[in-house]
Amino acid sequence: MPDARNDARDAPESTAPHRTGPSMANDPIDLNGRTALVTGAASGIGAAIARTLSRAGAKVHAVDRDEAGLAEVAQESGISPVVADLADLDGLAGLPTAVDILVNNAGIQHVSPVEEFPLERFDLIIDLMLVSPFRLIRQSLPHMYAQGWGRIINISSVHGLRASAFKSAYVTAKHGLEGLSKVVALEGGPHGVTSTCINPAYVRTPLVEKQIEDQARTHGISPSEVVEQIMLSPVALKRLVEPDEVAALALFLCGPASASVTGTSFVMDGGWTAH
Repeated sequence: MPDARNDARDAPESTAPHRTGPSMANDPIDLNGRTALVTGAASGIGAAIARTLSRAGAKVHAVDRDEAGLAEVAQESGISPVVADLADLDGLAGLPTAVDILVNNAGIQHVSPVEEFPLERFDLIIDLMLVSPFRLIRQSLPHMYAQGWGRIINISSVHGLRASAFKSAYVTAKHGLEGLSKVVALEGGPHGVTSTCINPAYVRTPLVEKQIEDQARTHGISPSEVVEQIMLSPVALKRLVEPDEVAALALFLCGPASASVTGTSFVMDGGWTAH
């Protein structure tokens, strides 16, 4: 009997079952059989990603402390609400760990000069936006490694690449998340696990709407001036990013055309970092 291993090894390269880039890119992304966990999923970017992954066939655990918001998101088929405070680090062990796709999105903001920044607020932001993602990644990797496939998507920010005044905790957390994502990419690669960041500028979310009020108070200007002079000033495209745009990119990162994409950041900043 011929040695099948030798036959496969000696076969001409043209007969290998690799598909061309264009045909792969045009295929719809099918996540049937995959399970995702999305944090900060009660509104904004998290809600948009949870819905998008669900519509692609994934079973989605939508995690947030906002029970009412989760109930609305969970009206979509395939989404299970999980009420949890992600800043409760010890409580994270109770979240689902048999997940194929982990989206770290939960975040808050506080605007204050460094010398006046409340210490407890700084600690809370670091716990929620850096320590929590680390713990969730840590407890999700064994399942991903065991099956040889996984996608970790960290919703970073343009502030993971650039700094802004009065946002010391947020900028620190996002810069740390960038480094964590790269380390996970290096370690996860041999196991079929990719790790990437998405870096939007200001997105039309409740978090940004609250920032407008905080920035207006801190800078002593009107809310409309905050949008024009602070939020949109550094970007070439004078508009806020929409949550569905971020969700579409997250879905791409779960598909076959992104199988070789890891350890990098996708900047969706309207040209902010082009300066």
